[in-house]
Amino acid sequence: MDIQHLSPAEFPPLLNEINDPPRRLFYRGQLPSWDMKFLAIVGARKYTEYGRQVVQTLVEGLRGYPVVIVSGLALGIDSIAHKAALKSGLPTLAIPGSGLDSNVLYPRSHVRLANEIVKREGCLMTEFEPSFRATRWSFPQRNRIMAGLCHAVLVVECTEMSGTLITARLAMEYNRDVLAVPGSIFSNNSAGPHMLIRDGATPVRSSDDILEALDLTQITNHATRNIEIQNLTSDEQIVFNLLKEPLTRDELIRDSGFDTSKANIILGTLELKGLITETLGKVEKSAIKMTVLLTKHSAK
Repeated sequence: MDIQHLSPAEFPPLLNEINDPPRRLFYRGQLPSWDMKFLAIVGARKYTEYGRQVVQTLVEGLRGYPVVIVSGLALGIDSIAHKAALKSGLPTLAIPGSGLDSNVLYPRSHVRLANEIVKREGCLMTEFEPSFRATRWSFPQRNRIMAGLCHAVLVVECTEMSGTLITARLAMEYNRDVLAVPGSIFSNNSAGPHMLIRDGATPVRSSDDILEALDLTQITNHATRNIEIQNLTSDEQIVFNLLKEPLTRDELIRDSGFDTSKANIILGTLELKGLITETLGKVEKSAIKMTVLLTKHSAK
């Protein structure tokens, strides 16, 4: 598909609010509607399995909502976010630190992903000339576009020295919502999100926290959200079925038969999916989600 360009008058409205907007934007693919909510997802190149599961679960929880997933086409969390959006049927916008000609698109390992995004009616966008090759400075420069055009920025795993934090800091400067996913205190990849939370970022425990930040909690067509019980893995189903009544975490771990580490990962995943909550030391099925699930099953 040919590379086209936008003038400032055609920019997403939020981008024209920042103090240093680009002079013009180049793009390939299908432009999303500027009336949708734009969520940037950024994070570590060297991610953990926890980080991968978090991104996939949170994005899946946004299925059916008017949300555009924005990221930088980079290795790690960026590419996971784009792929999760494609899998969930959400539009995705990739903003690389290079031009859009196929012979300079960066990173080279993601040229196929970029083409898939365009093929699936997503979009690639940059302020750099089509033949521009990525440089060390072009990445922090493009980060201001990601922060500027989005309603919120979600940080998933990064160290305290990560370039990811540039996007988060710019989002704060632009008065955008900054969201961060907590992680293990023993992981260096949790240091960045924890620092942001300490500085006022919203901790994200489930997709519902993102929907609240994007002011989408009033949308009632929950049936479009893929939270069917039968989509749980067999291990998740075992733990979920134990919750006939509220139980402590220790009781759940003991009754599940899984080791503590595995059980805690399963519980974390179920909580991210919004199917369970933990309050006052007790874990229980989410009342809101169960109402949705029961309504869907009774309608079949």
